[in-house]
Amino acid sequence: MKYRHLGNSGLEVSVIGLGTNNFGGRMEFKEAQEVIFSALDQGINLIDTANIYSHGRSEEIIGRALTDRRQESLIATKFGMVWEDGPHGHGGSRKHIMDSLEGSLRRLQTDHVDLYQMHQQDPDTPIEETLRALDDAVSSGKVRYIGLSNFDAWRIADAQWTAIHHGFTPFISSQPEYSMLERGVEHAILPVSEKYGLGTLPYFPLAHGFLTGKYRRNKPVPAGTRLALTPDAQSKRLSASNFDVLDQLEVFVEKRGHSMVELAFAWLLARESVGSVIAGASTPDQICQNAAAAEWELTQEDIDELTVILEG
Repeated sequence: MKYRHLGNSGLEVSVIGLGTNNFGGRMEFKEAQEVIFSALDQGINLIDTANIYSHGRSEEIIGRALTDRRQESLIATKFGMVWEDGPHGHGGSRKHIMDSLEGSLRRLQTDHVDLYQMHQQDPDTPIEETLRALDDAVSSGKVRYIGLSNFDAWRIADAQWTAIHHGFTPFISSQPEYSMLERGVEHAILPVSEKYGLGTLPYFPLAHGFLTGKYRRNKPVPAGTRLALTPDAQSKRLSASNFDVLDQLEVFVEKRGHSMVELAFAWLLARESVGSVIAGASTPDQICQNAAAAEWELTQEDIDELTVILEG
C-alpha cells in the first residue's frame, strides 16, 4: 500500500480508503468486521464514516471492530447533516459540533477522532464560530485534524482565510464527489483546495458502481447492487452517453491488462492533491481488488488518451 500526506499536513493516509456508509444498513457487525480487518491487513489505514450513516450504527460497528486494532487505523468521521429534529440538530454551531463529537467518540469507543469533517456547509452559522469550536476540539486532544465535505469553492477559500486570519486550526481536506464521470469539481473546487493546502478525498469514485462495468446497456440493473438500492441515481448513471464512454474505457483497460476498478482509482490518483480514494466494500475480496488498484500508475500518454475519451 502507498501513502500520501493529506494536503499540507503531516497526516499520512493510504491512497485507498475504506468507505463505510453501508455499515449498519446493508452490512451488520460480523461482515463489516471482516471487511475492516481485511482493509487493515492490506495496509489501508483510513476508515471514513459519518454520524448519520445508519444513524450512528456505522460508527458503533467500527468502534466494536477496532477494540484491539485502533492504533492501526485513522478514523475519519463527519458531522453537520441532520442528526435530529430541532434548532441544533444539524449545522456548524458550537453546540451541534460539541454534542456531535461527544456522541461520535462514544460510539467509536475512542478518545479522539483522527479527521473530523464538516459534512456540508452551513450558510446560517458564521464560519468563525464553526472554526473556533473545531479549534477547541483540536486543542482538547479529542480531534487531531479537521476537514470539510460538499463545500462551494468560495466557502473553502473563506474558511481557510478565516482560519489563517484568526489563528485557528485550518482544514486539511475536502471530500467532494469526484470520478471520471463527475468532473465538475475540477473547475473551481480542486484548484481552490490545492491553493489553500487541502488534500482531496473523492467519494463515489466508481460513480455508484457504474465504472465497474457491472451494468450493461439495455439490461436490467443487477439485484443487490448500489444502483439497484439507489433508484434515483439510475437515470443519471445509466445514460447512453455514459455507456458510450464506458465502452471506450473497457477497450482501454483490456489493452493494458487492468480492470475498470483499477482504472477508476488510478485516474483519480494521477492528481497529486488526491490524498486517498474513499471506496466502499462489502467483502474482503473487494478490499483486495481496491488495494490492488493502488499499484497502477498511469503514464502521461495514458492520461492524454483518457482525456480524449472523457471529453469526447
